[in-house]
Amino acid sequence: MTDSTLRMSTADPLARTPRKLTFDSKRIRARYAAERRFRAYGVAAIVFGLAFLVWLFATLILQGYGALQQTRIKFDVTLDREILAPGGTVDDTALRTADYTAMVRTALRTTLGIGSDRVARREAYALMSNGADSELRRIVLADPTLIGKTVPVWISASADVDTFLKDQKQRQLAEDRRRLNDRQIAWIDRLTADGRIDRQFNTALFVNGASSDPEQAGMGVAIVGSLYMMLVVLLTALPVGVAAAVYLEEFAPRNRWTDLIEVNINNLAAVPSIVFGLLGLAIFLNFFGMPRSAPVVGGLVLSLMTLPVVIIATRASIKAVPPSIREAALGVGASKMQVIMHHVVPLAMPGVLTGTIIGMARALGETAPLLLIGMVAFVVAYPATPFDPATALPVQIYMWAGASERAFVERTSAAILILLAFLVVMNATAVILRRRFERRW
Repeated sequence: MTDSTLRMSTADPLARTPRKLTFDSKRIRARYAAERRFRAYGVAAIVFGLAFLVWLFATLILQGYGALQQTRIKFDVTLDREILAPGGTVDDTALRTADYTAMVRTALRTTLGIGSDRVARREAYALMSNGADSELRRIVLADPTLIGKTVPVWISASADVDTFLKDQKQRQLAEDRRRLNDRQIAWIDRLTADGRIDRQFNTALFVNGASSDPEQAGMGVAIVGSLYMMLVVLLTALPVGVAAAVYLEEFAPRNRWTDLIEVNINNLAAVPSIVFGLLGLAIFLNFFGMPRSAPVVGGLVLSLMTLPVVIIATRASIKAVPPSIREAALGVGASKMQVIMHHVVPLAMPGVLTGTIIGMARALGETAPLLLIGMVAFVVAYPATPFDPATALPVQIYMWAGASERAFVERTSAAILILLAFLVVMNATAVILRRRFERRW
């Protein structure tokens, strides 16, 4: 080998090394740049999601906060004894059927100094709620000793007055574009100056039932109906779901039939909720003839939705129990049933409760199946039992969202916040139970 050949053979690797290092460094820089972009995309997605969530909650809070306050007008009402106690005898039937509207309207005309002008009277009556007579009736029934006296009474203002006082921009609108005319606004300003108008906590929102008047509408019946339904779901889905999971996991033979059942259970967890509503309509209402708009029917329909979630969560919890627990119990002479009931199921209970609560939280927010079984009925009275007519909180939100009155907008937002609060509490309870009783093996 000549000297020139030797120099070329020894020089070529050294000559190629800088190019190879340069090529590798470019790939490394490109890989690091791609990693930084991926991280930036992830951070941007999180920021976008949080911003959207903050915007959603801010909108709901700003719109729903006003529903927590209701405008009320103070009148000096004379509780006429001749109307409330005819013949001088205070009778419960007479107190309930008395003409309270006439007494409230008389106090209103006296306060505003309105005479016999029918147009002025009609405009003045529009300032107070249509449920003013019911509010005065409750006051008299609570304290009949007020009969024959002139007492100051706070009466709910109409939704138009309440909306006007919460949105002062309406003053800038032309009279033909407002729900209240100039004379009504002058009366409102006069009552405000006299200290007869005030915003108070809206207890009716939480205790009243359905009403066509926004200022009298509440979600008390819907809350009670939802609680009844969740009770039915708990009493049916939990024991049936746990029993089915224990059988499939511990007793069922491994064959094509059990595989088919397991596949169907997993598929049922993803079935749209409206399908369960159609099933409840066909079975519980049409076949068994159960009462429409009853929480027990709604609870049974929601139980069908919750069962797959409970079964899947229970089976996963049972699988997580170490085999050594079973072997130790069997080794000391316990039967298979004793092993399951005394050891396996108690150790799997945290996961079972977590799955049950999460399934119930999902069921609490469902609307479509309840609409199909008639839970959309206009119900005013509280249900005494799960078999009495009632509605549910998501259905109440649905009905308020479709109402034409502007005042229902803030009540819809407030009801959504209440529903979200229930969901947050239920999910937080599931997390707390999981962390409190979970065992790490």
